[in-house]
Amino acid sequence: MKKALLLAGAFLFLMGDVWILQGFNVLPGSFMTGQMIWAYIGTAVSMTGGLVIWIALRGGPSERE
Repeated sequence: MKKALLLAGAFLFLMGDVWILQGFNVLPGSFMTGQMIWAYIGTAVSMTGGLVIWIALRGGPSERE
């Protein structure tokens, strides 16, 4: 379960970063390029990925015992 959460969190984090770069017109080649809404959405997705990674690394009480 921990590996699945880490993988999902890493995917979300990287996908959010790509969307941020496309929103800021740094990474061209998509309909998202230059659209600031995608920078905002990418920030939310990237932060969600970071939260999932933090939860996976933190572990629950059952994993500590």
